[in-house]
Amino acid sequence: MQRVFITGASSGLGAALARQYAAQGATVALVARRRVQLEQLATSLPNPDRHRIYPLDVTDHAALAAAAADFIAATGGIEVVIANAGISLGTRTEYAEDLVVFERIVATNLCATVATFAPFIARMKAQVRAGQSDCRLVGIASVAGIRGLPGAGAYSASKAAVIRYCESLRVELRGSGIKVVTIVPGYIDTPMTAINHYPMPFLLSADKFAAAAASAIAAGNSYRVIPWQMGVVATLLRLMPNRWYDLAFAKAPHKARQSAPAEIPGAASEEGKNDAD
Repeated sequence: MQRVFITGASSGLGAALARQYAAQGATVALVARRRVQLEQLATSLPNPDRHRIYPLDVTDHAALAAAAADFIAATGGIEVVIANAGISLGTRTEYAEDLVVFERIVATNLCATVATFAPFIARMKAQVRAGQSDCRLVGIASVAGIRGLPGAGAYSASKAAVIRYCESLRVELRGSGIKVVTIVPGYIDTPMTAINHYPMPFLLSADKFAAAAASAIAAGNSYRVIPWQMGVVATLLRLMPNRWYDLAFAKAPHKARQSAPAEIPGAASEEGKNDAD
């Protein structure tokens, strides 16, 4: 029986991944800010008493570490950790007040990924040495991290950083028995993409995404774009000369800016953000 720890689990991709793994018989840790949604999800899953919920903000690294320790103590170990939580908000560098939004996005999308993985690595290494399990650390990035998108500098930068961070971690852990998997979603049908007012090519349901992601994770793929058609697009974008890219995307729709009060709008719904933006 697998033990799976998922951040950003209360809706969107995180909830879909939780349903996928629970259907396979896994024990799942559901981590997100919204307790009510976590409770509702947990009760809807097969074997609801088996799963554990952790209502917390992933930028609270101490709370994440405590949740990791509790889950390991309760279940005896861990096989899969999925750092899925994140937020996508529009930012413009020319507005000084957007800096706090930029910082929040990087803290949630990048730094929290590191903080999600860190408490599990020693335990995973011990399990591998004991021959007990094949372990996975999974970072959820975005096609928006392949090339910078206008109006989404913070989101694009944070997701590009997730891709490079997971690559670095993969090399660091080579030979340890722990596989690092980078999942790069394209446009996925979640509450976050529902507000987009522009075409979203190759739009995929969250449950179909979760099935494809779980397959890639089980195989230990180092890098997978989902759906595959967006993988072709991502490859072309990487190869496109800057001059052509700039001409093609200079007039692309900009993500709307958000104001920056103490509680940034959107930060409370971390769980449905992953899309090509």
